[in-house]
Amino acid sequence: MDFVPMNFVPTTFTPESLTPEHFAPAALSPASSAPRPTPAMTIAYLVNTAPVTSSTFIRREMAALEAQGVTVRRFALRRWHQPLVDPGDIADQARTHYILSGNLPGLALAALRQAVTAPAAFARGAWLAARLARSGGGAVRHAAYFLEATYFLRALRREGIDHTHVHFSSNAAAVALIARTMGGPSYSFTAHGPDEFLTAAEDGLALKLSGAAFAVAISNFCRGQLLRFGGAEHRDRIAVARCGLDLSDFVPSERPAGESRTLVCVGRLCPQKGQVYLPAAVAALRATEAPFRLVLIGDGESRPAIEAEIARHGVGDLISLRGWQSSAAVRAAIAESRALVLPSFAEGLPIVLIEALALERPVVTTTVAGIPELVDEGCGRIVPPGDGAALTGALRDILRADGATLAAMGRTGRARVARHHDLAALATTLRGLFAAAIAREGRVPARAGRRAVGREAEAES
Repeated sequence: MDFVPMNFVPTTFTPESLTPEHFAPAALSPASSAPRPTPAMTIAYLVNTAPVTSSTFIRREMAALEAQGVTVRRFALRRWHQPLVDPGDIADQARTHYILSGNLPGLALAALRQAVTAPAAFARGAWLAARLARSGGGAVRHAAYFLEATYFLRALRREGIDHTHVHFSSNAAAVALIARTMGGPSYSFTAHGPDEFLTAAEDGLALKLSGAAFAVAISNFCRGQLLRFGGAEHRDRIAVARCGLDLSDFVPSERPAGESRTLVCVGRLCPQKGQVYLPAAVAALRATEAPFRLVLIGDGESRPAIEAEIARHGVGDLISLRGWQSSAAVRAAIAESRALVLPSFAEGLPIVLIEALALERPVVTTTVAGIPELVDEGCGRIVPPGDGAALTGALRDILRADGATLAAMGRTGRARVARHHDLAALATTLRGLFAAAIAREGRVPARAGRRAVGREAEAES
């Protein structure tokens, strides 16, 4: 795993000792990925919506940090409106503190208390929300972020939070930034793409990056987008840390890929994922490559369009749509497949590609964003997005490949995941970054210290 942690020993940091070299990517040997002793810390994880079926990687990341002794408090702005199917997501929902959903009176009361007890901090937060609104997105939206931040700030102090980490640089990052401005703890965020970069200017990405203790990019491509929209002056505070898996949870099937004629596609059914173009490819392959079938797992706004394409091409007997499935069901479907296909137009770095490779299944995907950093001809096929002929040809290659070729692709893919996407190593990286941010604050990451600092901060704000 070569993505990583910053070159520092968190327990010896002082603010004066921090240099750009501490944020330079460095090779991480297997031995260095073992957890190092660090002071106890309590980290708030904040997201926009949780739990979301397509974001199980966040749940895994939090669990990996907890396994290394970090206390993680889960916060989300709102609940997901879809039914949850995975037991892990259902359990996490019960542990999540929701800031907006069903809490309008709480938001109003928190803002009133902040205005009365800490008027200077209240004014700083309101000014920053107005500044973000001027970047784009409108005053109403950012007024809501301000109210959420006043509530979140009180929750941070009540829980004794040392540092806040946000996934995605959009609205939740704005809430963390405003809370920080009003006297809250340091914050950081992980950027994934692609949507957050489409609205980077109006969402104030540069301001969020400048206020963050550090930012994490899930790929080199993502790091480039942060530099593009956030400013190259922040390059020394952006770490590339790729999403991780616990390989012990992804045991390859005893059934060789070559014995299966099932292709599987997993992901939200949406324009960005490009599933609407798969029925045409299946129809083109029917005459020469049958028998085979395609299984789509997931749901979303593109389902009616996909169903229409299936009907138009007359491939309803070859394609089935299964809707959302649990993580275990998804793993089982991939493990029993010949290959996974994901013809996306826009991505960050899809977790499902990592999962498929971990299960020693080849993948067919596109040259989008961070995907070429993971996938090449050694572990699958990678084609230009929107190129129907190339997609059809890649699927034909996989359907015609012999068992030995598919097995070699699978072994290459799993070895790549083990090297670059180890979950324990990712947690070690994040834990070190959190500890460094806390040390630079001069905070005391112990329960008594946290409570004392929180009381002093509230009294001084």
